[in-house]
Amino acid sequence: MNLANLIDFWKEYLREYTIALGLVLLFYALSRIFSRYIVRFLLYLTAKTEADYDEKLVLAFKKPLARIIICTGLYLAGLYLLENPDYQFFLTRLFRSALIIFIAQGLYNLVDSTSGLLIKLGSAYDLDKLFLSLLSKTIRAIIFAISFTILVQEWGYDITGFVAGLGIGGLAFALAAQDTIANVFGGIVILTEKPFTIGDWIVSGDVEGTVEDITFRSTKVRTFAHALITMPNSILAKQPITNWSRMGKRRVSFNLRVRYSTPRDVLQRCLDRIRELLANHDQVHPDTIFVNLDKFGESSLEILVYFFTKTTVRARWLEAKESILFAIMKILEEEGASLALPSRSIYIEQDKN
Repeated sequence: MNLANLIDFWKEYLREYTIALGLVLLFYALSRIFSRYIVRFLLYLTAKTEADYDEKLVLAFKKPLARIIICTGLYLAGLYLLENPDYQFFLTRLFRSALIIFIAQGLYNLVDSTSGLLIKLGSAYDLDKLFLSLLSKTIRAIIFAISFTILVQEWGYDITGFVAGLGIGGLAFALAAQDTIANVFGGIVILTEKPFTIGDWIVSGDVEGTVEDITFRSTKVRTFAHALITMPNSILAKQPITNWSRMGKRRVSFNLRVRYSTPRDVLQRCLDRIRELLANHDQVHPDTIFVNLDKFGESSLEILVYFFTKTTVRARWLEAKESILFAIMKILEEEGASLALPSRSIYIEQDKN
């Protein structure tokens, strides 16, 4: 077979396939150019902008757009080879379905919990990472649902009955899982309002301890007895929560009881020295200090001692309180004042008859 025969054979049997293959290779090359050079150029441009999420936008659609370019080449090659209108219509549906899938993939990548878009949103509104993760999963589910609906409609299926069935099924599911749903919404409230975070010392109802973990369904609290309590978020969201870890300072308040036999000048010196002690103590907050004779008790003179420590950590608070109590005991000993013991006097009246 000579060259002329080969050319005739190619023209008669292989020319259309060669042109179609050329279209596929051309668009494949364009996709490689897009991935290697155009994307780099776009990233170079985004590096000069102040926005911190446009780079993530380019990276999110990098692979989907490259695949769209390749699919476009395959689609054009298929249209060139297929002359039957039915086949061309089927191929067009496939191509449009691929476009829907790849665009949805780009959006799916864009709303990742680590994407610049959600990170900027979290920084702007001070949102918890766990809440951003929930937001990312919710948006991804919506993208998937919308994409699936468009795909089904693209292939000519009526989804009205399907959606109605989902509504009835969703209602039944909601009734069966209403406690779980309430806990999830409670978790959203906790994560958005942030009454506490992991590591905080909280009191809610009868539960007191340190928060160890926060999920969408429950919160785990480690009590000071080292027991682990799992509290449903729906209960936490309804109850008052005291967060002791967010105190700027921590209160110390007690009544110091001394004997009635204590001379007035000795009592006055004790009050002055205790005030001076607290004012000069490095662990006492200077804003609020009260040391005053408060009342005449049943068996003692009662001195109110009221102040705040700078630390809010329980261990250091106890150490500071202990140090101050020992110093007050020393002052009383040096001034000759004694603490009163609980006592009660009984008077017996004799009948003169």
